Amino acid sequence: MTIIDEARERDRAIPDIDWRVFPEGTRHDVFRAPSGGLARVSLGEPTRGRIVLLPGVTGSKEDFVLMLPLLAEAGYLVESIDLAGQYESADAGPWNLDPPRQRYDHELFQHDVAALLEAGPTPAHVLGYSFAGLVAQAVLAARPELFASLTLLSTPPATGQVFRGVKRIGRFSGLTTPRQSAALLVWGVRNNLNKVPPGRLAFVRERFTRTRRSSVNDIVGLMMTTPDFTAAVRDADLPKLVAVGEHDLWPSAQHAAYAQRIGAELAVYDTGHSPCETAPHQLVRDILRVIERARN
Repeated sequence: MTIIDEARERDRAIPDIDWRVFPEGTRHDVFRAPSGGLARVSLGEPTRGRIVLLPGVTGSKEDFVLMLPLLAEAGYLVESIDLAGQYESADAGPWNLDPPRQRYDHELFQHDVAALLEAGPTPAHVLGYSFAGLVAQAVLAARPELFASLTLLSTPPATGQVFRGVKRIGRFSGLTTPRQSAALLVWGVRNNLNKVPPGRLAFVRERFTRTRRSSVNDIVGLMMTTPDFTAAVRDADLPKLVAVGEHDLWPSAQHAAYAQRIGAELAVYDTGHSPCETAPHQLVRDILRVIERARN
């Protein structure tokens, strides 16, 4: 899936863009989730179905700006949100739950995603990016009827303390607290260790000013205590795709092994942790191929 083709060439030609600008026709609203209002965008009509794109920790719906028109043009209603505590969903959090809670926990994110899926046409095709891939698997295990397919994009290929498998520094991850690990994550992104273009870096830094640091701290802690839904995801009778960059935080061999364990196809791109930004044409091509299996 990494041969030189038209999709790969289009990805190589992507310029530095303003990530705050959505495609023409994008609809903006607020979805009322159990944890509060979640900023949402949608594009297209559900002629061929519905695709829900879930961003990860420190991420947002803007991470999918380049994918939205490609999927909408293929005949799908495409939706994305900011998770609770993140960017324009900063006011959503555990204090809005009934009864209120103190921390962002696994159930908060799982119930929010389940409610989002229930609020539109189902079953839906779901993509979970990084942390959101862990959430998506938990929701799939509990509510398989909501899913038509599952794509795990740069999702940690592990359970429990998922950072232990990170390249080079994973063996030290057990020595830090969630707050310390979150601080390292934020520092690395703000200081552009991933060497993203200026336009992307400007948006990412702006996004940090609106994201609740407590949500980042709690999510990192959740990633250190990830429940094991491997068997339930493996047994789900639907198409699955593991999509990842060759230079991801976790080695490709770990992603390949996890894909095999859950019965998923594997797509590896010549990029890093964010193929939705750097390889959207290749990623959409592979998602649509997997979706077609769900339709047949």
